[in-house]
Amino acid sequence: MQQPVRIAPSILSADFARLGEEIRAIDEAGCDYIHVDVMDGHFVPNITIGPPIIGKLKPHSAKPFDVHLMIQPVDPLLDAFIKAGSDIVTVHIEASLHTHRTLQAIKAAGVRAGVSLNPQTPALAVAEVLEMVDLVLVMSVNPGFGGQSFIDSSLAKIAQLRAMIDASGRTIDLEVDGGVTADNAARVIEAGADVLVAGTAVFKGGPASYAPNIAALRG
Repeated sequence: MQQPVRIAPSILSADFARLGEEIRAIDEAGCDYIHVDVMDGHFVPNITIGPPIIGKLKPHSAKPFDVHLMIQPVDPLLDAFIKAGSDIVTVHIEASLHTHRTLQAIKAAGVRAGVSLNPQTPALAVAEVLEMVDLVLVMSVNPGFGGQSFIDSSLAKIAQLRAMIDASGRTIDLEVDGGVTADNAARVIEAGADVLVAGTAVFKGGPASYAPNIAALRG
């Protein structure tokens, strides 16, 4: 069953010179998760942050840190990201030949496990691991950079995953990341998403705008 909508601002769009303040600001503005995009310059064509930065940011908010690992290989770094304070660790189905084992390791560490799909990856790719995950993340842009436009064909994939999750009988977040704005959020939610990741749409206008920006995404 679709859960209440939650908003997960992506700190990729925050002011990196004052990240602690930015995280406190989105927390106070009413966000539900703190979304952290981790990129390695290999699996995706960009480099962002690693475990030490997450560890430094963690004290700035009690909201769950929703850490999206766009890295390959992923297994050797899982422990470091979990110890740094990740509450949800999401890995890409495309980044490992052994996603089942990776998810087992995340769950064994006592944190929530997520699996992500790139735009070209069909919904059915996660069917065999759906029983293990707490979150499914649909990339609605090609991962690697913020500020891209939403890929409209993602709506059909979101709807298909919503049906798969509902049929499983489990409570699983259905998260969408990429090009989500106040203009298309209603369609994304209608398709079945219940967690919206947004970077530019939250952080535009500075701290005074964060609360209305988050409220606009909820619809």
